[in-house]
Amino acid sequence: MEIKVINRSHHALPAYATPLSAGMDLRANLDAPIELAPLARCVVPTGLFIALPAGYEAQVRPRSGLALKKGIGLLNAPGTIDADYRGEIGVILVNLSNEPFVVNDGERIAQLVVARHETVEWRPVATLDDTDRGAGGFGHTGVE
Repeated sequence: MEIKVINRSHHALPAYATPLSAGMDLRANLDAPIELAPLARCVVPTGLFIALPAGYEAQVRPRSGLALKKGIGLLNAPGTIDADYRGEIGVILVNLSNEPFVVNDGERIAQLVVARHETVEWRPVATLDDTDRGAGGFGHTGVE
């Protein structure tokens, strides 16, 4: 699949790290480092602009290494980039650790996964089909 991209960053385009990777790393595109205090959040620019085909979205997801080692996550994970969005891809980082975290230019801050999606049409009905689960919600299927 080809996706049109404008790269206004000074970094290479995102690429798959291995042949079976689902996501490509997004890098910070910064003129100066950003210090993210504990519990603070910010939007980190990437310098990337994309045009996805209809029926696709791009999901911005956290990097597991940053989450585990540094307590850095994304507030709206996964963030959705719709096919009609043409603005710069920005990554909303949050520092969930007790220590300040510095985001440097070129740092891998998130990953991008392109995925197909469906567009639904609602069909109002009076009742829904019965299932074994029924209306059971959070934790309803047990803790085993």
